[in-house]
Amino acid sequence: MADWRAEFKGVVRGALAAPGRLLFPATCAGCRRLVSEPGALCAACWPGLRQLEPPWCPVMGTPFAQEMGEGFLSAEAIARPPAFGRLRAAVAYAGVAREFVQGLKYNDRTDLARWMSRWMVRAGFELICEADLVVPVPLHPRRYFRRRFNQSAELGRWVARRTGLEFRPEVLVRVKATRQQVGLGERERLENVRAAFAVPDVSKPGIAGRRVLLVDDVYTTGATVNSAARCLVRAGARGVDVLTFARVLPGDFQPGEQGLI
Repeated sequence: MADWRAEFKGVVRGALAAPGRLLFPATCAGCRRLVSEPGALCAACWPGLRQLEPPWCPVMGTPFAQEMGEGFLSAEAIARPPAFGRLRAAVAYAGVAREFVQGLKYNDRTDLARWMSRWMVRAGFELICEADLVVPVPLHPRRYFRRRFNQSAELGRWVARRTGLEFRPEVLVRVKATRQQVGLGERERLENVRAAFAVPDVSKPGIAGRRVLLVDDVYTTGATVNSAARCLVRAGARGVDVLTFARVLPGDFQPGEQGLI
């Protein structure tokens, strides 16, 4: 009986959704070609999405060409230990992933956050299992006013919905009106975001002794998330892990490239 009811409900849901599919057919999240279901990529775009998977550095999530043994760290993690515990990113910042990020950030494609978060949850499963709350990297109020939304908050909201974690965007605020990171070198980025974040006193009890999952759209040099992680730890967080949709892999970073933050 239970199986029959479940099947009947599925038929009803499909019938109710049919008019919507006719009016708003599913399109490729990358190029807008028609596809079989929302959030899917077409055959032309799918090969251009490089998903990051183990084996990878247990700290930085940098993929290895082969299994390196338990506890083996990347040169990046050894040379510059991060302020956060672990980093995971769903995809490499190239091809269709670049179009996703730029579409979300610059072209008001907030609808993409729903599908980007699906890959993020897959990549960050081990972090999510130990996290207590999701905190997005914030925008300064002036930039938020111009953009009207925070792309990191859109991703964080969907990650929280998919996982059941508490979503706390008010915990971390940007108190320094930083320059755009696009076009800045690594040292300039570090200086640009120094002391850029704060945890309001009213929010400190909410993170004290808890593990934070810090969400951003792209990881490049790590200047932004390192600054944010230090702020959260100083405010009492037990630890901070970072989850992003995309990341620039070591050796790929070009300071003047459009879209890197």
